[in-house]
Amino acid sequence: MPDNAQILAEMNDRSREVFRRVVEGYLGTGDPVGSRTLTRSMSEKVSAATIRNVMQDLEYLGLLAAPHVSAGRIPTQAGLRMFVDGLLEAQLGDEDRDRIEATVGSSEDDVTAMMDRVGSALSGITQGASLVLAPKREAPIKHIEFVSLAADRALVVLVFADGHVENRVFVPPEGQTPSAMREAANLLNAMIEGRTISDLQDLMTKEVAARRQEIDTLAHDLIEKGLAVWEDAGEWSERLIVRGRSHLLGQSGDAEQLDRIRTLFDDLERKRDIAEFLSLTEEGEGVRIFIGSENKLFSLSGSSLVVSPYMNADRKIVGAVGVIGPTRLNYGRIVPIVDYTAQLVGRMLAAPKG
Repeated sequence: MPDNAQILAEMNDRSREVFRRVVEGYLGTGDPVGSRTLTRSMSEKVSAATIRNVMQDLEYLGLLAAPHVSAGRIPTQAGLRMFVDGLLEAQLGDEDRDRIEATVGSSEDDVTAMMDRVGSALSGITQGASLVLAPKREAPIKHIEFVSLAADRALVVLVFADGHVENRVFVPPEGQTPSAMREAANLLNAMIEGRTISDLQDLMTKEVAARRQEIDTLAHDLIEKGLAVWEDAGEWSERLIVRGRSHLLGQSGDAEQLDRIRTLFDDLERKRDIAEFLSLTEEGEGVRIFIGSENKLFSLSGSSLVVSPYMNADRKIVGAVGVIGPTRLNYGRIVPIVDYTAQLVGRMLAAPKG
């Protein structure tokens, strides 16, 4: 089966225009688009019968579907994907740009407050649910401590140079002892000054391997588990900000759609799943669009996600912003909004403080 790019390239002008107008009409109203409607908007004078023949061809290609007998056509998921990849015209409007800058662009030292404001702004402007994956904390670590809570539970505490304190509960290695905990903490504190969590994880892999004979086995396992917990669900949950769920309810028209929205809300509660999904954006720059069942997380609710990563001052991808809504999103408007918001967040993070 030829891919979408090949299908689009082989279409004649009339087929391409019929396809584009059906998709744009559907995205604008949510209703099937009929042949008679298209006769009034086509760039060339053409009969309804001719348009119906073109629609049938597009349906055969899997790009359009007829939800009811004698009804108009709507795009399939494959049709939406081809439209987004090959025909979408996306341009940021002046009003949207001004609203994003007015809400996001104020100077703020508190990154958490800024990211919360970004989420609220995206949700308000797009009338969808916004997802913001806040940057990992990159402040240097000042001190680390392990605390035994029970035979099968321990606490690792990180104190950052900026005064922030974080802690995680984890399952320590079997047979843990107070001396192993002290050894693990002492080893880490001896090399921790001025380093971030990412730095420490990279360093410990090499250091522990080099000093394997000197380090108690329990202390070694404790260090590995204590640091690994920062990549577990707690870290993801704290980084993910979700705003504007109520907007999705306003877009649902019947009982079936309401059930889908409730399914989506359940998805949104599984913050780890969504944060891991957003982290896929770290594989490359630019906006990515996931439509319906293209991502298993939102397939049951029939939703789409438009997401873009943002970078810090070192041009390293550290987080992402996105909008989730029905597959009938106004992609031409949402895509540049998400893209510009990500760029603006990156500039804010890269700006010198003070």
